[in-house]
Amino acid sequence: MRLGVMIEGQEGLTWDRWRRLARATEDLGFASLWRSDHFSSLFGDRAQPALETWISLAMAAQETKRVRLGPLVCSMTFRHPSLLARMAAQVDVLSGGRLEVGVGAGWNVMEHETFGIEFPPLKERMDMLEEGVQVMQALWAEGKASFSGRHYRLKDATCHPKPAQTPLPLVIGGTGEKRTLLIAARYASHWNAVGVDPKTFAEKRAVLERHCAAVGRDPAEIRRSVMGGFILGRSDADVRGHFQRVVAAMPPLSQLDAETALSGLKSRGWLVGTVNEVVEQLGAFEDAGVGEFMLQHHDQEDLGVLELIAGEILPQVA
Repeated sequence: MRLGVMIEGQEGLTWDRWRRLARATEDLGFASLWRSDHFSSLFGDRAQPALETWISLAMAAQETKRVRLGPLVCSMTFRHPSLLARMAAQVDVLSGGRLEVGVGAGWNVMEHETFGIEFPPLKERMDMLEEGVQVMQALWAEGKASFSGRHYRLKDATCHPKPAQTPLPLVIGGTGEKRTLLIAARYASHWNAVGVDPKTFAEKRAVLERHCAAVGRDPAEIRRSVMGGFILGRSDADVRGHFQRVVAAMPPLSQLDAETALSGLKSRGWLVGTVNEVVEQLGAFEDAGVGEFMLQHHDQEDLGVLELIAGEILPQVA
């Protein structure tokens, strides 16, 4: 199993922290580095720094040489897919062909209202997602791109330079069975699920495979991953210490006692426990069909826990 690192860039991330995290992810042997795509804090002080996703990915492309990079995920409501396609193509070139482009339908009502962005009903957002990925893939292909949909239209549009990768990998994020997984079956190189335990992931994977059969696609063509948080330590005391540091980054967790919070997080797909316990949990995800786990790293100043994972967990699961 591959392990990546995912950073919530809207939660006080600074450029110095991002540089350190990018370099550590590469130096420690992780497979990938991912960024959230939000405009202000979801968990705490909305006055703290919230670095723009695509500028930070361009920076990471220059700070690293090996790791895969990408947003996890960009809401199609935030940017016109033509703009998203152009930015992605150029970051892919800048990185030497290491980008994966994660997109989804969007979910945060407050964020849209705060920044004056329309938040259509779910069906319309799903339609925008499906049209948007077609626009992006058309622009990445050779020649001029034309597209006529309800939400987006292109006429002889161009995108230069083209991505370094052919095709540029597209990640569809989400677990909705009727539309999201069908869109993944049709267009994705990679499907990512968030907040699921191994049993739920296996059930969603089976739905994806049924959609692949319906559209005539080999499901083996689609990589499968999970993004989830983690609470880790060498001992139970260390686990509780890491939990307290994560609580500082996610104040809503402070409303629960530690036992209730840790149990609830584990049921939502977080890795919780000592090194051996987390290795066992990752094994259950692998048995369910997960090829990569993106570790949602909330305590951005703590490089020690990443060193612990790289030294004692990665060798057992890679």
